[in-house]
Amino acid sequence: MSMRFSLRSGALAGTFAFVLSAGFAPLATGQGRAAGLPDFTELYERNSAAVVSIDVTQKSKRGRGGMPELSEDDPFYEFFRRFGQVPPRRGQEREPEAQAVGSGFIIGSDGFIITNAHVVDGADEVTVKLFDKREFKAKVLGADKRTDIALLKIEAKDLPKVSIGDPDKLKVGEWVVAIGKPFGLDSTMTAGIVSAKGRDLPQENLVPFIQTDVAINPGNSGGPLFNMKGDVVGINSLIYSRTGGYMGLAFAIPIDVAMNTVNQLKEKGRVTRGRIGVQIQPVSKEDAAAFALDAPRGALVNGVEKDGPAAKAGVEVGDIILKVDGKDVKTSQELPRVITMVRPGTKVNLSIWRKGVSKEIAVTVAEIKEDAAAPPNRGGSTPKEKAKPNKMGLMLSDLTDEKKKELDVKGGVLVDDIAPNVRGNVQPGDVILAIVSRGVSTEVRTAAQLNDLLGKMEKGASVTLQLKRGEQQFFTTLRIPASE
Repeated sequence: MSMRFSLRSGALAGTFAFVLSAGFAPLATGQGRAAGLPDFTELYERNSAAVVSIDVTQKSKRGRGGMPELSEDDPFYEFFRRFGQVPPRRGQEREPEAQAVGSGFIIGSDGFIITNAHVVDGADEVTVKLFDKREFKAKVLGADKRTDIALLKIEAKDLPKVSIGDPDKLKVGEWVVAIGKPFGLDSTMTAGIVSAKGRDLPQENLVPFIQTDVAINPGNSGGPLFNMKGDVVGINSLIYSRTGGYMGLAFAIPIDVAMNTVNQLKEKGRVTRGRIGVQIQPVSKEDAAAFALDAPRGALVNGVEKDGPAAKAGVEVGDIILKVDGKDVKTSQELPRVITMVRPGTKVNLSIWRKGVSKEIAVTVAEIKEDAAAPPNRGGSTPKEKAKPNKMGLMLSDLTDEKKKELDVKGGVLVDDIAPNVRGNVQPGDVILAIVSRGVSTEVRTAAQLNDLLGKMEKGASVTLQLKRGEQQFFTTLRIPASE
């Protein structure tokens, strides 16, 4: 049982695979140990007993390989048998089928264990094997797929447990060690370094993964990643691979993210996440210049949920959120991670950049909910004649009062078409709400007004526009063509 998702970026193509084992494969022989490398023997002796292997079984819901159940006197039974495919006998009792092997580690001497959610997903029975060969049936107290964390409980006492470390203190290049059960081999230790921190992976923006070059293979899922002090700093979860095995890119969930999930699962059996009701986008170099910010940093607010926490507190479209409770928001990806970790009902202080001035706003965090995607609203006024391209290469028309009401906007102009030489995230059907320059945002009321503003700008200059596309609002920067 394995779960995979593909990542493609330019010429780079491969697979991120949950490191979950369903069988055995030979291992390549590694190079000999080089002189001067650290000694991991004490770390292993002190922590290996707190690492467990996890066997998952799931009862078969159908015949083997999806083949029909046949009695031995059925003529098709002999047909399948001749080709090496023996179908299950009709009425034969179906036995539980082993599905996966993973790893985990003990965080409480009274039997609390952490592993990955994908290790125990769909399990009918979970067996935990300790370092001393004892086996226990485990109860899954809860699992959270968004962070890929599951909390197990076995009935045992006085168990060895790990020490929890601080992943924020990890440095790129620092030695780290994994202990787990790759390919079903118990208590296997591998070592490497931290390759990067805060990695974003496809389909998941709530986990700032720790990237390492520690040899992680199928079966290591859910196992601990230790620093040289012997503290757990992460949980091995994913590998990047074209083959399904180790290729030098492994990813671990920071232990602080995992413990936040674990504490909530312990307390209430589910995970709640915070939200403030804003839509955001990265701050590019051009955006920073347009908003008079010293450098590209923070999260640019391109939409504020009506009557949401941020709206009630006074956050506006065009604000750039730079800090949350004094913690820097270096990129837009960091803001959701910070806010979702906050318990709903808690008040946080946002440091924002608005019109060239810093401002502090207190926002009460609400509980996150899945928002249904609204169908895009691409309508606008239909001009009697097709407008000519303006200096930027955009063909614009004014919105009727009826269309403004339908789109819930006070002003703005409709993009009817764009010239072939326009480069940027703008398309027909978009509504331009404002133009931003040198930290000042000017609302757009008519096509003539916008064309006049653009006409005063030099060729080759960058222009930041606030757009509305369907239910989404965002900022994009375009360059006025150097030649007509």
